[in-house]
Amino acid sequence: MDETNVVVDATPDEVWALVSDITRMGEWSPECTGGAWRAGATGPVLGARFVGFNRHGRIRWRTHCRVIESVPGKAFAFSVLESAMTWGFRTEPVEGATQLTEWRERTGALAAPAKLFAATGLLGRDREGMMVDGMARTLERMKARLEER
Repeated sequence: MDETNVVVDATPDEVWALVSDITRMGEWSPECTGGAWRAGATGPVLGARFVGFNRHGRIRWRTHCRVIESVPGKAFAFSVLESAMTWGFRTEPVEGATQLTEWRERTGALAAPAKLFAATGLLGRDREGMMVDGMARTLERMKARLEER
């Protein structure tokens, strides 16, 4: 499992509201450009489905995701069909602030479309630490937004 964290001068509820709004993820992530709820879902509830829009250089792709944990003020996590990865956020109160942790973990075998990405080296970029670096940049951007007061 990979994870990174940051302490944010905001409440756990404020932080959770930001990390669970998949439609805004493109504002923070260096790779994800946003998301859209689907199949009647309108927000981060257990079982909700969404499509994630991503880019790496000139390559663009979509992912099909399902919310697997959604506890307001505490945790938000989703599974990605194509990459067999689970991504999540945890919030924990710490001395008048909130520690925000982003994590990811492989939870199964790659789906057929992801095998093509792996063959091209796109998924292999993990070895260079790009994904963990991207998570750290995402959290720093979220922190900056939450602390704009």
